[in-house]
Amino acid sequence: MEKMRNLLAGCLRESANGYVVDTLIENYPNIGELMNATEKEISSIKGIGIVKAKQLKSILEFVRKVNTPDASKRIIIRSPKDVYELVRADMEFLEVEHFDVIGLSTKNHVIFKENISIGSLNASIVHPREAFKGLIRRSCAACILVHNHPSSDTSPSNEDILLTKKLVECGSIIGIEVLDHVIVGAAGGGYVSLKEQCKM
Repeated sequence: MEKMRNLLAGCLRESANGYVVDTLIENYPNIGELMNATEKEISSIKGIGIVKAKQLKSILEFVRKVNTPDASKRIIIRSPKDVYELVRADMEFLEVEHFDVIGLSTKNHVIFKENISIGSLNASIVHPREAFKGLIRRSCAACILVHNHPSSDTSPSNEDILLTKKLVECGSIIGIEVLDHVIVGAAGGGYVSLKEQCKM
């Protein structure tokens, strides 16, 4: 929280313990909620005009991009942590569930990453056809499933486990191995690997 206060104070040239920063934190208690706020919502706070709101949004977007892995570098997935580092900047601050697929080569180089489903606050609907369409088109040897929990609770639900097993079975039939399913929590919530938990 102290880091967030200092970031906001520096961006807005306000006191870290002043009214403006206090009100921002009261309305947006974590950086994810603030990133998802619109310029209009931010500028409605007394002491923040549209100019400061634009500046703050620009800085937050810059922070997000800096924390996103460089797509030009060839990324190799060796562990669930590698998956987490690849997707965390995009997924930690989402307000609803997103389900992504990461396509891999025979040596686990990342070929592509794409979103295949956007759901509600606590669920996303995934069809095997959509999950494997891009993988087949790009001739991937394997894949990793990733989705976020907008809360900080990364525990897999029964639906998460059943879906994973269904996709593992489908992948086995078409020759694309599903290596893992990683669940990412909200900012600071970390991640869980269903493979490590033996729930695949």
